[in-house]
Amino acid sequence: MRLITNLFKTLLILVLLAGVGVLGMLLLWQQDLRRVDDLNVLEYGGKATVVDAGGRVIGALTPSLSSGARVNRDLLRADQFSPWLGKAVVTSEDRRFYEHHGVDPMGIARALLRSASGSLEGGSTITQQVVRSTLLEDIKDERTPARKLKEALLALQVERRFTKQEILTAYLNVVYWGVGRTDLLGAQDAARAYFGIAPSQLNLAQSVYLTTLLPNARRYNNYVAYRPLMRSILNRMVEDGRATKAQADAAWRYPLQPVGWRVRYDGKGNIVSARLVNPDAKRLSAPAPQVRFADGFLDAVERDLADRLGRKVLYQSDVTVYTTMNRAAQQAAEAASKSASLPNGATLGLALLDPKNGDVQALVGQKLGDGVLEEWNNATRARRQVGSSIKPLLYTLALAKGWTQADTLRDAPLDGDYQPQNYSGTYTGGPVTLRYALDHSLNLPTVRLAQQLGLNSFESRLRELGLSPNPDTGLPLAIGALEASPLQMAAAYAPFANGGLYYAPRLITRVVQGGHTLLTVPASSGKRVWDAQTAWLGLDMIRGVVNDLTPRQGGLGWRARIEGREVGGKTGTTNDVRDLWFAGVTPELAGAVWVGRSDNAPLPQNSYSGDVAAPVWQQAVAGALQGQPAAQFQPPDQIEYRRVRGIQMAFKAGQDQGGIGSFFRRDPQPQATPPAQEQAAPEPQPQDTTTSDSPQPDVNEIPALPPTDPAPEDTTSADPATPPADPAPTDPTPTEPVPADSGATDPVPAADPTPDPAQDPTLTPIPDGTDSGGLTDPSDIQPLPDSGTDDPNTTQDPSGGATLDTTDPGTVAPDGTFTPPGQ
Repeated sequence: MRLITNLFKTLLILVLLAGVGVLGMLLLWQQDLRRVDDLNVLEYGGKATVVDAGGRVIGALTPSLSSGARVNRDLLRADQFSPWLGKAVVTSEDRRFYEHHGVDPMGIARALLRSASGSLEGGSTITQQVVRSTLLEDIKDERTPARKLKEALLALQVERRFTKQEILTAYLNVVYWGVGRTDLLGAQDAARAYFGIAPSQLNLAQSVYLTTLLPNARRYNNYVAYRPLMRSILNRMVEDGRATKAQADAAWRYPLQPVGWRVRYDGKGNIVSARLVNPDAKRLSAPAPQVRFADGFLDAVERDLADRLGRKVLYQSDVTVYTTMNRAAQQAAEAASKSASLPNGATLGLALLDPKNGDVQALVGQKLGDGVLEEWNNATRARRQVGSSIKPLLYTLALAKGWTQADTLRDAPLDGDYQPQNYSGTYTGGPVTLRYALDHSLNLPTVRLAQQLGLNSFESRLRELGLSPNPDTGLPLAIGALEASPLQMAAAYAPFANGGLYYAPRLITRVVQGGHTLLTVPASSGKRVWDAQTAWLGLDMIRGVVNDLTPRQGGLGWRARIEGREVGGKTGTTNDVRDLWFAGVTPELAGAVWVGRSDNAPLPQNSYSGDVAAPVWQQAVAGALQGQPAAQFQPPDQIEYRRVRGIQMAFKAGQDQGGIGSFFRRDPQPQATPPAQEQAAPEPQPQDTTTSDSPQPDVNEIPALPPTDPAPEDTTSADPATPPADPAPTDPTPTEPVPADSGATDPVPAADPTPDPAQDPTLTPIPDGTDSGGLTDPSDIQPLPDSGTDDPNTTQDPSGGATLDTTDPGTVAPDGTFTPPGQ
């Protein structure tokens, strides 16, 4: 008796625990269970009208689901499907469809028995398949009890809210039927792809054939093997009263010819011969993908509205949605996407916004014009590593903390376990200015800078800029181990163009229904992330990336230049060339372009962000601004320019160039720490074959780099940021490069320059179809290329850009003071 009592208690405890577990899962799944309302889109899709900032209609919202599931945009009503197709599907997939309430215990038991005997059969109902293909599309491949339980609960709710005919119609609109030009979703795609007709025209034989493909669309490739399955389905339809025997026999004798197949039958419907004569016929017969104007923008608007109002309002009510879209910018962005020259298999994402207020001007979510329709919106939903496009944010943080562009850091290997490399695999071994390091996208000085500033400080600033760094990333964060979308990067760069304010991107201004305002979205309020002077210094640095160097000299952003307009920006590339970026600004627009593969596979190793992403950005922005007068960046007060070794650089007024990191002031640097994650790849540039034979090469081993073209000294700058002044004599100041045998990793700033105003070289227009170097081939881009000077004994000093005589090694005084060559 005691044994029975204990057993009963144990069972009661187990039942209670199971009940608590189920209750806990229900509470945990509340958000998922609310998704049932999403199926309304399959009945009421496309009701909301969307207009641009000028009041012109863009289009209507089309159905998508909160799970990310794709649905056929041309949704059909029940009377637009052949009645035979619905009957065949029910017979094959769920014979008790009209009897159960979403879950069929008898079907599950039958599937278990057949599975035990070695014959695989699914136990899911049509309702469960609708749930799996729509509401749970994001976890449909999971084989877990939790997924099955969630699927069953949602199926029960769907049955309570929708009629059987509505559920079957939804199924026929969304079920997967293989691949044509893109995925074949719904009976409309299937009828066109396999028979070249509308779904309403399908006869019984064709309907049964399509039904045989539902469990596995690859059956198309073996018609002979699965022909007997058609006979089985026809017999069951007769048994269930969905067809007469005469109708079934006639369908069996019908000379069925799936597209691409050549089949001969005898008079009884048996196959005499069958051959797949055109394996590509199904793809060619499938509907060509139709991309609407502003498709990526409409997708973003729909998701924003769904979060604010819920989907039921959007798809059951006639509403008008007013947006921030600039039609000219959207058209230019789409034209840039269509004409973009991308590596095979690559797609893109592009975002443009107004830096003055964060209003989104244009979004393109994929490569257009390639015959491939991708539903994923890469402009807003993709999260890909940003590579070196993150570097200007780190360098601007340094400027905010008192560094200057002329301060220097050592371009040499780090101490510790973390050993990043420059893309070329080489390093100078000596000090380079911050300006030079960013122009050439050097990783070693960048990581040293992150060590000096502190990762916590950098992470905090990135969050203020709308980005989401992983706190466990470690030092790789400094060179791009951060995931973001093009829209996020465009918003993060906008403060460079507006004086240091971050604006959260805005897509929608208001939503109206029948004259009644349902929603008003106020303009974004600016949040200061940089003071105005710091933002200007950061802008000056990214303008340098675009303008300082020609392609022959290693210029990464040269192809982003827009004739007659002021441009700043930065390229970015990640490990194995999986992601190519360009983010940049003009006075009127901030934007970012990402290029990569949807499957995250590597691109060809000869793909360079400056040659792939930058031209897309340039065409989009130039097109968006076409016909508008050229605006200029307006410098804040307390900015002055000084010419430092051939480069015109901005400084805060009165700022001592020999400040932080000065040769005369060494700050202790923390040891490098091991990375917590895989490091982001260095910025690719076509490589110089020079390699480093020792950890700290002599200055004569530095590959030569020609100086930038000097600006005329006797003209007034056209750049408002360059104050007019009389040229001042330049007194060379001795500098102290780190000795080749030193293990120090301290930042080393350059000596004080003497102000030497000159015309800003960044305003040089681009001749049509060419550049000042005459070269745009990526093989000509060198991180530290051959010198352009006629004298083989000269080279550019990476610590500032001066031309040195390499026959003069310089001198070291007894007190350790180093005098550079030629001084």
